[in-house]
Amino acid sequence: MAEITPRWEWRSFGQRFGEAEGRLAQLDPNGVQESDEIYLLSGAGDNVKVRDALMDIKVLREVNADGLEQWTPVMKAGFPLPAAEAEKVLEALGLPIPTPLRASYTLDEFSEDFARPGGAIRMVKVHKRRTRYTVGGCTAELSEVVANGKPTCTIAVESTDAEGVIRAVRELGLGGYTNTSYPRALAALIDDEPERYAVIDAGTNSIKFHIGERDGAGRWRTVADRAEVTRLGEGLDQQGVIIDAALERAVAAIAAMAEEAKRHGVRAIAAVGTAGLRIAKNGNEVVDAIQARTGVRIEVISGEEESRLAYVAAKAGLGLNQGSLVVFDTGGGSSQFTFGHDSVVDERFSVDVGAVRYTERYGLDRAVSPEVLGEAMAAISADLARIDGRPVPDALVAMGGAVTNITAVSHRLATYDPAVVQASVLDRAEIDRQIELYRSLDADARRAIVGLQPKRAEVILAGACIVRTVMEKLGKHSFAVSDRGLRHGVLAERFDA
Repeated sequence: MAEITPRWEWRSFGQRFGEAEGRLAQLDPNGVQESDEIYLLSGAGDNVKVRDALMDIKVLREVNADGLEQWTPVMKAGFPLPAAEAEKVLEALGLPIPTPLRASYTLDEFSEDFARPGGAIRMVKVHKRRTRYTVGGCTAELSEVVANGKPTCTIAVESTDAEGVIRAVRELGLGGYTNTSYPRALAALIDDEPERYAVIDAGTNSIKFHIGERDGAGRWRTVADRAEVTRLGEGLDQQGVIIDAALERAVAAIAAMAEEAKRHGVRAIAAVGTAGLRIAKNGNEVVDAIQARTGVRIEVISGEEESRLAYVAAKAGLGLNQGSLVVFDTGGGSSQFTFGHDSVVDERFSVDVGAVRYTERYGLDRAVSPEVLGEAMAAISADLARIDGRPVPDALVAMGGAVTNITAVSHRLATYDPAVVQASVLDRAEIDRQIELYRSLDADARRAIVGLQPKRAEVILAGACIVRTVMEKLGKHSFAVSDRGLRHGVLAERFDA
């Protein structure tokens, strides 16, 4: 073989690649190529395949600190394959070499001797349709793949310049996707391994983490779902910036989530940031710091986009397909509202009404007098003026950490159970009962309340006040609870087939 300069490769597999597909669609392709190949899989070893009647071996030489792989072609041999070349194939697949070997092998003979059903080598028939582009001086490739009749897609970037590959991957918005190789991905596909994806929702009060697993029929199953109260927005209302202590808590939480996602073998992590990062003067610096220390790049989304994604999650989770509907998601720094009817979204917006702000402004992390509570409620009502004077909707759906904690308290859930919380219905009397309970206790005493997450003790009173005010303004005496929040909407939008 002629000497070939090794190239660094990044590749990922899945059904969709989000914004990367849109960005490539704006470019002129360099060419389209179709091929039929046979991959030889052994569960270990290098990239071995038959293409254009040649046995083709690429050896993995190196994996760098960024996870890029450097593959080097070491053999292209025609059939019949001499015994010495057959030995190289078996070595590349990490298999022992039997004796004696035939003097040479046709493809059928090689298959008969080494790739029988149930044997150590599996032969996978693969059809590829590859479209190539140039991105940042690198070769980028988006391919439709069918392996033993099962479809998937793959996107790749390669170059001799490793740093250039990383820049191109990030430019395409693929920084959260896992790098994998053809042999590993094809084995997962033909073995029907479910696809797993993770979402991190970096909110003002808590950071939520979700891993969803999709089976071959497109059904989602929850693998992990939890929240870590980090109070990223601590002091934000007074200082206008995210303080160092809050950043440290966020970094620790996100690093642990990224590691957990890796252990579960997720194909990609999508991370979004909401009000705290939108508002903070140092939001961009915080995003850069989190990426540098965790490898996770947070996309700060608009309040309107946050509202839309929450609406998507609520409708799907509760099966609300007819009538007028309002979905609101109240968090630590803002509240999102989406108004719609049937399958149509009529209006969506975000307002800077969040539990952290009123907690700090009115001291709601401790027991307060009815007068102080009244002042806080009046301020919340004034700040929610945008929802005044609207028709009473057929259904009101609430979501967010405050809502799910209030629901857990109403059910006295010593251990949080999303199956119980999802689709629960709470009325004004229950919200009023909890407001009075929290008003009369300081944060330490609230932590003893069954169902309340201890780290939410400081902000739960403000959260309950926001919920009660929304009910009053929209003329609803009850609402349905959605445990499916922004993270579920992101999962559906970014990774659903």
